[in-house]
Amino acid sequence: MYVAKRSDLDCAVYSPEQDQHSPDRLALVAELRRAIDEGNLVLHYQPKVDLARGHVVGVEALVRWPHPKRGLVPPDDFSPLAERTGMIRPLPLWVLDAALGQRREWQGTSLAVPVAVNLSMRNLHDPALPDILGELLRKWNGTPDWLVLEITESSLMADTTRALQVLGRLRDMGLPIAIDDFGTGYSSLTYLRQLPVQELKIDRSFVQQMSAGDAVIVRWTIGLGHDLGMTVVAEGVEDVRTWQRLGQFACDLVQGYLVSRPLPAAQLALWMSSSNQIRELPRAA
Repeated sequence: MYVAKRSDLDCAVYSPEQDQHSPDRLALVAELRRAIDEGNLVLHYQPKVDLARGHVVGVEALVRWPHPKRGLVPPDDFSPLAERTGMIRPLPLWVLDAALGQRREWQGTSLAVPVAVNLSMRNLHDPALPDILGELLRKWNGTPDWLVLEITESSLMADTTRALQVLGRLRDMGLPIAIDDFGTGYSSLTYLRQLPVQELKIDRSFVQQMSAGDAVIVRWTIGLGHDLGMTVVAEGVEDVRTWQRLGQFACDLVQGYLVSRPLPAAQLALWMSSSNQIRELPRAA
């Protein structure tokens, strides 16, 4: 019934996958809540690389759930569950705390770079978020440039007035903001011009297997971002041909499996010290 109501349908066929109150789903919700409360999640980090120089200039923190029976569960498998059950607010806050703790450990090393963290719509619309971030930075003796806060177009447009108020306070704190998955939402270019945003991330759907039409969108987005004074990141870079095309388009940063998959902190440190993959990639002209 509720699926039919949400979809504005006269009727809907029952599906266990859509049943938020099935025994299996309820058990998973309880396990996820316990994992968040007890800190039984882990972070993997994916490098962001300067396309022209080949240097790692940042990493994105991506949460994983080591489940005793399901194995290492990726966020796509449990973030929707957290969204539907109200746990999407504490989940990014746990990630922020863990990411800042890791960034503190990296201070003074080659990995002393900004860590990007994804915020949910509920986080972005929470007027307490700037105060919470201030407390976390003080806890880890950090500075605003330790972080990049990633938001999506859809979370911004859901309540633009409230989102702009929160973003304004974050900007005043000196916290960098990035728009993630750009091109997949319904943002207004008027709002984009007004946003206190430093970084634009092109969604991987336009970058992977880049078609002629995708290339037009990617090139236009890079030009738009540069004209607005933003750094542009291409996600989902998986082959040298895409790397080279992005260099021709003057993209600033790239992120994807061609450089590295997301890695645990210890493995990322080893990768940084031993990998020559980035040095072997062709430089942008």
